[in-house]
Amino acid sequence: MDFKIVKTKKDSGEFLKTCGTGTFVSDSATEMQIVNIVPEVEYQTIDGFGGAFTEAASTTLDKLSPNSREKILKAYFDKKDGIGYNFCRTHINSCDFALGNYTYVKEGDKTLATFDIERDRKSLLPMIKDAKKYGSFKLFASPWSPPAYMKTSKKMNEGGKLLPNYFDLWAEYFAKYINEYKKEGVDVFAVTVQNEPKAVQPWDSCIYTAEEERDFVKNHLGKKMRDIGIEIFFWDHNKERVYDRAKVMFSDTDAAAYTSGLAFHWYSGDHFEELEMFNKMYPGKKLIFSEGCREYSLGKIDSWDIGEAYAHDIIGNFNNYCNAFCDWNLLLNEIGGPNHVKNYCDAPIMADTRTDEVILNSSYYYIGQFSKFVEAGAKRIGSSKWTDKIEVCAFKNPNGEIVAVILNRQETDFACKLRIGDNTADIVSEARSIMTVIISDYRPFIS
Repeated sequence: MDFKIVKTKKDSGEFLKTCGTGTFVSDSATEMQIVNIVPEVEYQTIDGFGGAFTEAASTTLDKLSPNSREKILKAYFDKKDGIGYNFCRTHINSCDFALGNYTYVKEGDKTLATFDIERDRKSLLPMIKDAKKYGSFKLFASPWSPPAYMKTSKKMNEGGKLLPNYFDLWAEYFAKYINEYKKEGVDVFAVTVQNEPKAVQPWDSCIYTAEEERDFVKNHLGKKMRDIGIEIFFWDHNKERVYDRAKVMFSDTDAAAYTSGLAFHWYSGDHFEELEMFNKMYPGKKLIFSEGCREYSLGKIDSWDIGEAYAHDIIGNFNNYCNAFCDWNLLLNEIGGPNHVKNYCDAPIMADTRTDEVILNSSYYYIGQFSKFVEAGAKRIGSSKWTDKIEVCAFKNPNGEIVAVILNRQETDFACKLRIGDNTADIVSEARSIMTVIISDYRPFIS
């Protein structure tokens, strides 16, 4: 069996660089310092990798030259010359990374007669459509807040709740949004019920208890989405409460039947065990990582540990039954925005709209070490390692190709044997690097 290695390494100038090839040799005697890959042990199916189309991303893109626009979209969505994104998100109504609060109806419209996505046609939809020229992707959509008149607080920002008498109208709002996007040639395959339903934010936000979210799905949203063939994911918030929220949703058979799974964020820490518990109790349901980013810090556009943090989280999530990874903003400007409440963040690609400079951050390359090589429909497969100083995750693509990703966040190189059955290959996991090992001619059970 032959293999190649693609690597990204700090301070080396090596970014998604093919930097080695080799051949496995028959070896049944080697012990110690081994990374095991076990292709016959299969776990969950991988649906894909991607990021979010936001008004901040699209309006930043609009300010760049045609060449820079093409460079960015190709970098994300082209499989050969980019990193092959195929699983993306967008927002229903405004979010914090919009230019201001907005909805698709006039305030107080109780019939949705004024429903119009014209604002999205100006910038957001053109970005989505242009991205489709470089590669196909699945798109899901999330609301940050219903219109103000539907809420207890009568405003989109700073929390508040959806008024019970608007539950059905809000569910119909989802359906109208999906149908209008379809008319534009953009298919939405799924929705989440609410972005961060436990957080009262200075920006667009809305609160649901677990029971309220369950009942909204069971009695209103579920049937409307099922009737138009749209999947539902719930929670869409931090990992620390994944199991608690799932327990409430899935305790009701009707609500459970309407939901494909749970979406989660990373902002409260690793909590990988929450995902494992979810899968243990609800193995037929999916887990999708639906948002993660780092705050923008005093004009420092990037630091290497941000890329490493992404890879650490991706490996931990997928090793605990996550099915898909979707980052937050695809693109932000030179100050980490625009954002209508100054909640500035980093993104894998940032652009200086004053100079037309495009900056590919470490997170872009670290995500790419997965997304470029792990195909939709791949299976996570068995892996193990001799030390906790490296992190490993392995996959088998639909064509049988094996992909193993090894992350080293330490300041030390680690030489080891990569082992499949009775075959090994010498590799080195270099300090502050991530490597993807691709075995295109894997042959099971050879000796």
